[in-house]
Amino acid sequence: MRRYLRLLALCLGCGFCSLLYALNQLTASLEHGETGGHLQAAAASWLAASERVARKGTRSVGPGERPGRPHRYRLMRTQSSETMHLAVVACGERLEETVTMIKSAIIFSIQPLQFHIFAEDQLHHGFKSILDGWKFLQIFNYTIYPITFPPENAAEWKKLFKPCASQRLFLPLILKEIDSLLYVDTDILFLRPVDDLWSLLKKFNSTQIAAMAPEHEEPRIGWYNRFARHPFYGKTGINSGVMLMNLTRIRRKYFKNDMTTARLQWGEILMPLLKKYKLNITWGDQDLLNIMFFHNPESLFVFPCQWNYRPDHCIYGSNCREAEEEGIFILHGNRGVYHDNKQPVFRAIYEALRNCSFGDKLHSLLEPLELELQKTVHTYCGRIHKIFIKQLTKSIRDNYDRPSKER
Repeated sequence: MRRYLRLLALCLGCGFCSLLYALNQLTASLEHGETGGHLQAAAASWLAASERVARKGTRSVGPGERPGRPHRYRLMRTQSSETMHLAVVACGERLEETVTMIKSAIIFSIQPLQFHIFAEDQLHHGFKSILDGWKFLQIFNYTIYPITFPPENAAEWKKLFKPCASQRLFLPLILKEIDSLLYVDTDILFLRPVDDLWSLLKKFNSTQIAAMAPEHEEPRIGWYNRFARHPFYGKTGINSGVMLMNLTRIRRKYFKNDMTTARLQWGEILMPLLKKYKLNITWGDQDLLNIMFFHNPESLFVFPCQWNYRPDHCIYGSNCREAEEEGIFILHGNRGVYHDNKQPVFRAIYEALRNCSFGDKLHSLLEPLELELQKTVHTYCGRIHKIFIKQLTKSIRDNYDRPSKER
């Protein structure tokens, strides 16, 4: 009998412990709900403060933001994200164009951005006054640098091709603490997140140090294969307007060359190359890069033309197959086509992004843009204007969908 009583007492004790555990979990759950309420209240308070700032004249919302939501939750999401480094070189009348490029990068990108802006002294104030007004976004930082070249050859480098263009050759030597970098010309527009191009760094094999797109897809209209008086990469050369670089590998590499049997590092090879080929090059620093990768083809990762889409891809008829299939990812308006009437489809895209603001509902720019593009069908590029907004439309849609998916 005593055995049964002991067993009964043991069961009652276990039941009592289970009840205490359940009550403890219920209390913890209620406390968690109260904490959640505090977090929601804090978020609401932050949003209200943003709206008050906006009403005072400095908008505190981001591109594509839905009413009542912080800009794509970037304040919370980017705390542990990798920072992407983007460099640009601006001289002369390139302030507006560069700012528009920066805006297009910020609008769609997900991870935080660090901009490295190399500019002539008279442009510094303009950049600061505009970019400081965007600091409320809290998703980017920037540093402005003066234009600098090795002092012993500064004049020669500065007059090569266009003013300041050859500055990009010295980025691995100047940005010594940066591991990887995306360099772009001022006349670039991102129609897709920078993150997607940045992710190509992970696809580099063990020998690749940089990534660029071909200069031409169609050899019959190619410049290098028809006119170049120096070595160049591949069949049609490469275009350096969009250049993704692993700077650490660049600084470590010893390059094969046609000047000496000894391999030379990046800082050692630039001036000898210029001295040997300066009477034979037309496109300055881009030609020097072509010569370097001609001798070191294993070091280059080639990405498709849709990542560097220029008038040459449609001026005589469409010749970028990847863009036809998926749309244009990066628009490169070289030869000043954003500012004249020679290629109105390029100018229409540029003006749409230049005129939009971070508080605008981005989807609202699509309909008027499509109407504007329909006016360009008298040109070869205008006839295929749908590929110019195919990826842009997707990026805007993703921009709106992303917050609800990441909540």
